[in-house]
Amino acid sequence: MKALEEFGRVRLSDTFFMRDFMYSEISAWHGIPNVPDDPDLAIAAGAALCKNLLEPLKDIFGHVTIRSAFRCAAVNDFGNKNGLNCASNEKDYARHIWDHRDAEGCMGATACIIIPWYIPHFERTGDWRPLAWFIHDHLPYSDMYFFPKLAAFNLTWHEKPRREIFSYANPQKGCLTRPGMDNHGGNHGDLYPGFPGA
Repeated sequence: MKALEEFGRVRLSDTFFMRDFMYSEISAWHGIPNVPDDPDLAIAAGAALCKNLLEPLKDIFGHVTIRSAFRCAAVNDFGNKNGLNCASNEKDYARHIWDHRDAEGCMGATACIIIPWYIPHFERTGDWRPLAWFIHDHLPYSDMYFFPKLAAFNLTWHEKPRREIFSYANPQKGCLTRPGMDNHGGNHGDLYPGFPGA
């Protein structure tokens, strides 16, 4: 327990600590410890996620709410096998499973986040796409997956970024953009008027 407590105190960036990313409803409810197999890799991947994506988002929009993030392989596997909205471990390596590299040997990390600054706009319009395009134009993300509630989305940093955006929510379920699509390049500032610095 003391080692886990110390692990939670690891500072990943200016304002984020490992403890911010370790809570899991699956872990808490089912009593499966959410403890990494490779703490050093989890720290390295989490630090890259924080420094490249979460700190810039916080600097632009203010508070960033973490919904879920790090899952150890045991927690993720239980969630997958019991229909709890977890992909297979193989698909979640270098995503929610920060402490395992993916099949290509790459490091990565995912956090499901909410941007409270954006919630009033989302409640008025039901449209998650302006936020997606803003991040696409400004930050070195790998992929984003948007959800129907509160414009929550999975945000991934990866050593080999894919630059893909998908959604499980209306008004545009499926793929918004990926390399090779006509809308992928250029600036999309006209799609997010009123954003900070836009």
